[in-house]
Order: sequence, then C-alpha cells, then structure tokens
Amino acid sequence: MLVKRCCAILLALWGVQASAQAIYPIDRATMVVDGKFDFKVEFDGVVDPSSVTITVNGQPYEKVLGAKAAFLPNEDNGKASSYILRDISIKHPGKYEVVATAAGKSMKVNWEVYATGPRTAKNVILFIGDGMTVANRTAARVLSQGIKEGKYMGKLSFDDMPRMALIGTSGVESLITDSANSMSAYTTGHKSSNNALGVYASRAKNNLDHPKVETIAELVKRKTGMAVGIVTDAEVEDATPAGMVAHTRRRSDKSEIAEWLFLKGADVVMGGGSAYFLPKSTPGSKRKDDNNLIDLFKSDGFAFATTATELKSAVKPDTRKLLGLFNTGNMDGSLDRFYLKGGTVKQFPDQPDLTEMTRKALEVLSRNKDGFVLLVEAGLIDKASHPLDWERSVYDTIMLSNAVKIAKDFAAKNNDTLVMVTPDHTHGLSLVGTIDDNAKGTEMRDKIGVYEEAGYPNYPAPDKNGYPPSVDVSKRLAMFYGNFPDYYETFHPKLDEPFAPTVKNDKGQYVANEAYKNVPGAVLRVGNLPRSADTGTHTADDGVLTAMGPGSERIHGFMDNTEVFRTMVEALGLGYDGKTKGKTPAKPATRR
Repeated sequence: MLVKRCCAILLALWGVQASAQAIYPIDRATMVVDGKFDFKVEFDGVVDPSSVTITVNGQPYEKVLGAKAAFLPNEDNGKASSYILRDISIKHPGKYEVVATAAGKSMKVNWEVYATGPRTAKNVILFIGDGMTVANRTAARVLSQGIKEGKYMGKLSFDDMPRMALIGTSGVESLITDSANSMSAYTTGHKSSNNALGVYASRAKNNLDHPKVETIAELVKRKTGMAVGIVTDAEVEDATPAGMVAHTRRRSDKSEIAEWLFLKGADVVMGGGSAYFLPKSTPGSKRKDDNNLIDLFKSDGFAFATTATELKSAVKPDTRKLLGLFNTGNMDGSLDRFYLKGGTVKQFPDQPDLTEMTRKALEVLSRNKDGFVLLVEAGLIDKASHPLDWERSVYDTIMLSNAVKIAKDFAAKNNDTLVMVTPDHTHGLSLVGTIDDNAKGTEMRDKIGVYEEAGYPNYPAPDKNGYPPSVDVSKRLAMFYGNFPDYYETFHPKLDEPFAPTVKNDKGQYVANEAYKNVPGAVLRVGNLPRSADTGTHTADDGVLTAMGPGSERIHGFMDNTEVFRTMVEALGLGYDGKTKGKTPAKPATRR
C-alpha cells in the first residue's frame, strides 16, 4: 500500500511539467582537460525520467562524459528531481554545449575545456593578501619605506614585479564575495558562492553533497609528483587555506577541513587553528570527537612544531613533511607580536612570523625534485580590516612584503618559479590625508589635513624589517573605511587590544561599543551597513595582482579570478598532451 501511495504521489507530481533550473558546472565554466568535476542537473519539480534527455554537443551525455548519472527522484524533500554524476573529466579540449530537456522545456549551458602547453615552471608560489586594498599597499609603503618630496624612498617587494593585472572577484550569486568563494575560484578555476569551498552551491541539504570541482592541490597530486604547501597566519582551517583541499557548502566545517589537510596530501601545513586538531577531551579543543589529528600527522612522518623556537629545530636535513600549529585560533599579527603585546600574545608568546614560516616551507618543499605548489596567506590583513583596525592591517601588509621578498630571492636562484601576489577581495579602506594632534581645532575632524594641509606623517624610522616602532605619533595617516556599522571613531590606534567596534544589544542588533565612548575626541559614526553587521564588510573593488617568473606572461589587463587557476595550470603544463616539444609534467605520485 505504501509503495502504491508513493507511486501515486510521484505520478501526480510528474503531471506538473517540470523543467531544468540549474546545470553544474554553470554556463561559461572553463576547465582544464582531464580536470575532475561533478556534473549535476536540477529540475524545478519532480520529473518522469522517461521524459528527460540530456545531451552534450548533441550526443547523449553518457557518451561524452563516460558514465551514466544517478537519478534522484525526490531530492528537495520530495519536491524536485535531479541527475548527478560524480568525479568525471573531459579528455578533449573544445567547446561543449550541454542541453537538459524535460517535458519539452530545455535549458542549456556552454563550457570551454582547454589544453595547456608544455610545462614552463617547476614551482608555483601563490601569496594571498587577504582583503588587501590599494590603500594597504600605499600605507605599507609609506610606513616601511618612507616618502620625501613626493617620492618614496623604496618599494614593497611586490611593487616591482614585472606583471600586473586587475582581478574581478564576484561570485555566482553576488557581486560581493567572501574568502571561501574567491579562493575557490583561484584554486579550482570555477566560480562558486559565498561560504562554499570547492563546490557549486546546489540545493543539496548536506554540506558535503554539493557538486565538487578539483582543486589545484588535488590536481597536482593526481597527475604529478609535486609537493603541496599551505602556510597562513590565520587558522589553517580558515577559508583561504581550506580552498586548497576542501569540498563543502559551509566554510565553518572546520573539523572536516582539518582532516582534509591530511587526506588530500598536503606536505607542509603551518598556521593557527590547533583547536580543530585536538581531541574533544583536550582543553581548548573545538572537535566533537576524540580524533587526534596531530598524532595522525606525526604517524605519517610529519615533523611538528608549536612555537617559533621549535620550528627552527624541527626541520632536519631529511624532513619532507612539516606541520606547525602555533595558536589555538588565529595567530597574532606583527604589530601585537613585536610592539603592543595585545591579542593572544601573552598566551602564545613564541609565535613565528609569516616570514619564518615561508622560509621553512620553502626549505622543505624545495627538496622535492618534481617541484611544488605553495600557498602563503597573510590572513591577518583581513582579520584587522573587518573591525576597522587599519594599523594592524597595514603592519601585516608589511609582513606580507617581507615574506614575498623571501620567495623572490628563492625564485631568483633558478628562474623556474611562478610567483603571484594578490588579494582575494578588498575592503573599503582609503588613505585620505593625515591627522595632526597639534593642529588647531576643538574637534578631531578639524585636525585632519587634506590636500596641501596633509603634509607627511612623523612616524619614526622603521626597523630592519620595515616596521616603525611606534604608531601613536602626533602626525599620523588618516585612513578610514567607507562601509561600517555603528562605532566610535577615536582617530587613534588601538594600543591595548585589537579594535572591537560593536557589541550586540538585547534585540540582537549590533551597536557601537560604549567602551570607546569616552576616549578623548571620539565621535559616534552612525553606520551605513545593516544592523546585523558587526564589522566592516568586503567590497567589489578590483584587486591588484602582481607576478613574476615563467607563466606570468598571462597576467595583464583585467582578469577574472578564475584565470589565476588557469595561469597556474598553464605554467605547470597540467593539460599538456605531450605532442609538442618542451618540458612535461613529472611522474604521478602515489596518493595517500
């Protein structure tokens, strides 16, 4: 009886003429030859499979894609049907038109599958200045290099890279991206949606069931003997590092992401986020099980370090795998570690700098004769810009420049390394002038100098690493964010702790933090963001990408963020058929 009733319901629903409402990969998707992906067609109602045809370039899809898709008759709580085919690839370059038809109604998308030339780069190093704007670069140059009579006294390490492009960062569903969405574009070559990593955001209910696309880390592990490194000063499970290995609709699946760092074969992993590696019985753990991932990594031959001191001695001459976890959460930035001692510095007083982690990662990864792909994220640029704490954000931009200098020196040895430096998105930060405490006026706004009244700030000379030892000087940069919640503008750096601009009221709305109300000169800034926003938000402004090394000739003009992936696979020859002269990818590695 139950079976008959279900069949009757399905027949009744089939009576409603459903049509395809989504095809994944989406229209105008580009993918490298033999790159793995999941194929999915979603209908807007329940369909009779006998009424459905799906073709690729006019042929039955099975003939082109190589297998038959699973039919999901009632995926959306019994409201709609889908077809899904997992882990496939297209072996031949060209244009592909996919048409799905049900009950006489059709939907189509077009894909481009591209081959690459022979391999020109042995290694790829991708630096992400998370949330880094043009203003970050300008202010970092002012503070670290100095400026006199309109000319800078020096440059940031990525200022003189020979290739430059503007990068568009928008995603499938929104003009404004988050780091998961934008990093997925860099690491897979496919557009995605906010909060999603390595998947297209479909209507699947389980975070891990959405259509997957292969990441650059998975691709090089499947097709070559290359090593993979992931370095960040945020949590290693955070969106940007996770983009190298993860496939989930929700970037908050950090326990799973920590496991993927191991399962997907990363050879070097360094950053914060040890809370997701520790079993739940350990104080400070954020796992919901008793898995000890640190022991798992160590049993697989990883050297392990928890402090800068340990990191110095952890890498032996034969070390090929390295795990470094230096904070239970995000690490602390350069301004707090070197000068202010805020954040969690007292709890974790011996955290390595991004430069130290970059240097050790290169030392280990360069031992692989087949080359490596290394991601280095200056994640704290973004972590400081969200709470409108520009001084910390700019100091970490200087730290990024120092880390890039190490990579440039490494690349200069053999000229076989593609190095790229880019934000994943931007913030609404601008440098508008200077603030002079000695200027006339009773309000702080009267002390802001613009045009010729701005002059130059009086920060002390930077130390050997480019950091002025003091930020609270009498004449300092006037930098403001254009998108913000209610907050108290103090016109001064936050010397005690990182800025906390808002608190939640009894209505669940974010309001200005009264702790800053009585700071001399503070004024209430009425926000221009929804009251659900507790910090500043990302912007759609283009990012600036600079690059050097073999393969960087693709970098020019305006580029979509998915083209960063193509630049990497072109340089590594990952879609090369071996029919023309030149270097070829190394032999495949054995996957863990």
